[in-house]
Amino acid sequence: MTKPHALHLIDGDHQDAEPGSAPPHNIGAEQVVLGAMMLSPAALSEVRELLDGGEFYRPAHTRIWEAITALAGRDAPFDPLAVGAELGRDLTNTGGALYLHNLIAQVPAATNAGYYAAMIRDLAYARTVITTGTRLIQLGQTATGDDTANLRSTVAAEIATVTSRDLRGWADPTPLTASPTGLPGFPLWTFPDWLGEYAASLAEVTQTPADLAGCLALAVLAVAAGGKVWIQASAWREPANLFTVIVLPPGNRKSEVYRAMCAPIKAAEQTLIAEAEPLIAEAAIARRIAEARAEQSAKTAENATALDPTQRALALVEATEARLELDAAVVPARPRLFSDDATVEVLTSLLCEQGGRMAVLSPEGEIFSIAAGRYSGAPNFAVLKKGHAGEEMRVDRMGRDSEHIDNATVTLGICTQPGVLTELGDTPQFRDQGLLGRLLYAVPDSLLGHRKNKPDPMPTDQEATYQTTMKALVLSLARLTEPATLTFTDEAHEAITQLLADTEPRFRPDGDLAHMTDWGGKLVGATVRISGLLHLAKHLRDGWNRPITADTFADARDIGEYFTAHAKAAYDAIGVDPAIADAKALLDWTRNTARVRFAARDAQPPLRARFKKVTDLDPALRVLETHGWIRRLPPPPRTGRGRPAAPTYEVHPAALETSR
Repeated sequence: MTKPHALHLIDGDHQDAEPGSAPPHNIGAEQVVLGAMMLSPAALSEVRELLDGGEFYRPAHTRIWEAITALAGRDAPFDPLAVGAELGRDLTNTGGALYLHNLIAQVPAATNAGYYAAMIRDLAYARTVITTGTRLIQLGQTATGDDTANLRSTVAAEIATVTSRDLRGWADPTPLTASPTGLPGFPLWTFPDWLGEYAASLAEVTQTPADLAGCLALAVLAVAAGGKVWIQASAWREPANLFTVIVLPPGNRKSEVYRAMCAPIKAAEQTLIAEAEPLIAEAAIARRIAEARAEQSAKTAENATALDPTQRALALVEATEARLELDAAVVPARPRLFSDDATVEVLTSLLCEQGGRMAVLSPEGEIFSIAAGRYSGAPNFAVLKKGHAGEEMRVDRMGRDSEHIDNATVTLGICTQPGVLTELGDTPQFRDQGLLGRLLYAVPDSLLGHRKNKPDPMPTDQEATYQTTMKALVLSLARLTEPATLTFTDEAHEAITQLLADTEPRFRPDGDLAHMTDWGGKLVGATVRISGLLHLAKHLRDGWNRPITADTFADARDIGEYFTAHAKAAYDAIGVDPAIADAKALLDWTRNTARVRFAARDAQPPLRARFKKVTDLDPALRVLETHGWIRRLPPPPRTGRGRPAAPTYEVHPAALETSR
């Protein structure tokens, strides 16, 4: 801290005595601080974050501080007249009424109060160091050698007075990294009983996080409703499909939970195939007949050159009609609800075959490697982007028929390993073109090492209830001839509007979604989709004929906040926010060098590999400030022209010992 400029002392007490004649202090700084406190409520608030009153060298100043803060605590005025009245009999001992008025006259600018308060705090700490050192000398000189243990403990206690953390003015810092151990669990209570209780029991039986079964339950609901149901919000509509990604390391029985949760989808698919087989056989026979007729009529038309013009024209008409009949004789594909591994091209073809709806359900994350260009050599995930939004697709390729889908809807239910998150970050196009923002991430804490060897059994008939109910829901929606549109009650519409209002400020520079606006921008839409799925699960027989309630939307919002917390952790693992990475590097530097105060110019040279210029530190400094790991110290008073001094930052005491 530099020496203050132009401090005029009201009396002769100052710090410029001979070295060793008085402990470090600055009466002028104390006078400015007290005067500024009586002059400005803002200065009072700033100073009280740095001082508690015990730092003043002059006892009279401590008494004046007590009077000012007591008045402020009662919401009473704290001007010199009020302070004089509060001091009462102590007024004469503290310098009198004139001294209080002179304290205000001493203030060059109330905005400098924080600077001088920090100076007072530092000088008080220096006096504590001197006092502690003196006590240590006395302990050493009076030691007899008979009780070394007591001497060591006494010395440790004395040293603790100058090494203990000073947390005045500091709030608890916000972690720079969202740790999986601190993330919320999936809110299974938002599901209807038949679904939530089964998911909870399955998690218990398999000894897996409830997040796994919960997210897969949403994915299965999305398979049932995707392409068959749309949800109409206030000014836009959403398809009912989702992209869910559950991240767990190997050995967590992902495949077992995946098989159990997806079993109704497979059973429903087999039922749909059995129902479709007679129609497929009939259509195949009709097509063979149409092929034969088209081939015969084409030959007749080709051989009609010897006939008269009228006969030739009739032959051509018959051949044309036969060809059109053949083109119309389409053999429907065997019903498919999902695939567990498909290239982008195959997924596109499956969408065309299945009327524009398809899902990828897999206990692995192969779809992302394929989309990143494992086979094609270049990223290609247009079908995922369009399939998430339910958009029209037109695909034209050399040597193949064109493919057209009016509303493509793709559902993803992927269980994968943590390394896949890093791979997602290694493909910049995933972020640049919006794929990362479409994924609903779950990064639950693994139970490995804490699993029961005798878990509670699944209640009787619970699995059968889930299988039967989910299969019936899938089949009922699959048999809809036209997509259904879900609407909201008036109260639910107001809840959507409120969520929009609550979410928007989170995108500001100091908001928690500022570094992931691509994901946050789709949060409200995802919540709307989830509310539609919950609605269908709660109203199995007539969900598409009644509006979504505010209570159901509130449940969906709870799930949305769950995914928000996990998306932050996923984005940390992906490493998509360079400012966070830079902030971690800067905070590590302060810890490794034990720096409690620094300016940007101090940190840039040793971190030159990351920060080429001093100004490159600005984003990292802003992150550390907003997260509470550093605070900007008040600048020194300006004296004359020239550029203002560069900011100096103080490091949170917890930075030296806390994992981030």
